Amino acid sequence: MTRAITIAALATGWLQAVTISIPNAAVFHIGGSLSMQDDQIGWLFSSYIAASAITLPMTGWLAGRYGRKAVLLTSIALFAAGLVLAAQATSVLGFVGARIVQGAASGPLAPLSLAILLENTPPAHHPRAALTATLMVMLGILSGPPLGGWLSEYHDWRWNFWLGLPIALWVFMAMALSLPDKQAEQRPSFDFIGLGSLAMGITGLQMLLDRGERLEWFVSPEIRLEAMASAVGFALYLAHIATAARHFLDKALFRDRNFILSTVMFFAFGFVLLPKVALTSPMLEELLGYPPDTTGAMTIPRSIALLGALILTARAPAWIDSRLFILTGSALTAYASGRMLVYSPLMDWRPVVAAGMVQGAGLGMLMPALGKAAFSTLPPALKPEGMALFNMARLYGSTLGIAVVQWFLADNTQAMHLALTGHVTLHQVTVKMPGMLSATGPAMLNEMVTAQAACIALFEQFKILMFATLIVTPLALLLRRPPATR
Repeated sequence: MTRAITIAALATGWLQAVTISIPNAAVFHIGGSLSMQDDQIGWLFSSYIAASAITLPMTGWLAGRYGRKAVLLTSIALFAAGLVLAAQATSVLGFVGARIVQGAASGPLAPLSLAILLENTPPAHHPRAALTATLMVMLGILSGPPLGGWLSEYHDWRWNFWLGLPIALWVFMAMALSLPDKQAEQRPSFDFIGLGSLAMGITGLQMLLDRGERLEWFVSPEIRLEAMASAVGFALYLAHIATAARHFLDKALFRDRNFILSTVMFFAFGFVLLPKVALTSPMLEELLGYPPDTTGAMTIPRSIALLGALILTARAPAWIDSRLFILTGSALTAYASGRMLVYSPLMDWRPVVAAGMVQGAGLGMLMPALGKAAFSTLPPALKPEGMALFNMARLYGSTLGIAVVQWFLADNTQAMHLALTGHVTLHQVTVKMPGMLSATGPAMLNEMVTAQAACIALFEQFKILMFATLIVTPLALLLRRPPATR
């Protein structure tokens, strides 16, 4: 029974993580099937992540109010329903709605599955169990692109979601039959005003960034309304923090320097991690012409480097200063972004794989080192809330990062198109490309210019991600050295 619960808990972590990234290598097929515009690609990821980040802080209250087992089973059932809705979607809104259901259901799954795993593991083995759970989550995120690319190329993109359904049903049955119910001694209270105002601010900002380019920004009443909602939400949240005696995040968290600095850095590296994934697949498929299965396979070396660096860093001797790993990981991540700035439409697969491996090794060092720095000085009573905020920071960083790079990509593509077409004259076309004077010539020429503009604009987005890494890296120098553990 204990083994079944352990396997089911690990499978839950893998399933909710793989569902984040599995559409990555399938965006070409999903977009074509649902008539999705280029600026809507980011919605595949941001809708899931934003919904997950909103429900994650409520996990403790939900488990205390309704029971851990009931919340877990309900979340798995809703997650399975989201998989079915995504597999049967016939429109962009329908698919995004399914991703929101999946994300909202996945919010409680990660913390509950980890808590159950630790509860079924002897205390002496807790570090190994926590590392195993982290590896399963990372394996889920990293195995999504190759798995999704293969399924999309040789079967149908909808199998990306049908595949998770039997796993979700098995986890549901295993937990329903084996997991004992555990009720809290007293029903906890929850700060809905604080979470609601923060969610309002984040959601308004997310919608503004996702929809602004398409609706010409503040010319649109919708964008003005979303901007107002975001401003009001953040203002209410700040006022609530200043005036409320207690809110859903203990104020003592904000007095721990190591925790705050590490959380800010984790937000920034979340801003870098998934946006690179969201940019790379469209680049490989649409601009360089690689099929989805090859696109997915090209992420495998990056995944191996990340997992290997994560294991080595997590198992490094305690006397090695974690700040050394943070600085080294930041340097590798920034260097990988710099390598991506020299991408070219004429390159083959090798520069992409090399930059991906360097980035994977850097992120593999950063994540366990930042976690160690964040929680080494935090009192044990604050660690559950601290873990929620720490993970929220990464999730919000990822969803905002995707929105920002998609916004700049669309804007820069238009700007580069105008700049390139300014150099096209009738004389040049007549002398250098006489074939373009045919009836279909202007359309072909426009397509060539658009592709070139998209390449230049996309490669420029990696500069944003490099600067995001460089800006927060000096914060590692302000971290206190964690006390030695024996």
